[in-house]
Amino acid sequence: MKRPLLISLILILISSISGFSQQLYMEYGTTISSFDYKNSQGEPLDNILSQSKTYIGMGYRDNINSAKTLFLSLGASYSGYGTIGSDNRLDNYFEWDVGYLGVHADLDTYLFQLRDFSFYLKGTIATEFLIRGNQTINNQVYNLVGEDEFNNTIFFVKGSFGMQYPISNNTAIFANYTYGKTVLLNSGINAEKLNLNTHQFGIGFIVNLPNCDCDF
Repeated sequence: MKRPLLISLILILISSISGFSQQLYMEYGTTISSFDYKNSQGEPLDNILSQSKTYIGMGYRDNINSAKTLFLSLGASYSGYGTIGSDNRLDNYFEWDVGYLGVHADLDTYLFQLRDFSFYLKGTIATEFLIRGNQTINNQVYNLVGEDEFNNTIFFVKGSFGMQYPISNNTAIFANYTYGKTVLLNSGINAEKLNLNTHQFGIGFIVNLPNCDCDF
């Protein structure tokens, strides 16, 4: 399936369920990312440093059980990832700076409440599409968008721990930490392997929609 068609279908799905969803959420935060790289001989690149980039996301959230402890979310996000590294044996310097547009599904479950603070765990699966990206090797800069050796579509599995706090009858603020890992970012014609590991720290708002029969 072509990437624009896949994005369109997912956005149509999100729009179609909006009449049934109970809440809207918006999130902003920082991503600390690192690339787990192995060359064609299976040797890792040891001198890799993480970089911090920003991410934003929004979507719909709906309660799916009568106890109101289990929620399903569908959303979209933009995430920046970056890392730098070097290979002393070859005297090479590497840098990746990429941006991905993603769509994701989340399932979060209520853990416990401490006064007005509610704590939860969340699992996420996501597909992200490269819309901006550069790779720097020494003084040479390469555009990664559309390159066959760099997979422009990645699949993420993520886990989150967070808390939320009501600031009004229909709005809550939340904060969470998320760890994510790609299944495979690149296999390449030279058998190179590149996986992406992320640590995300975010804050956001959850807003009840008019037809929402729920509280915080």
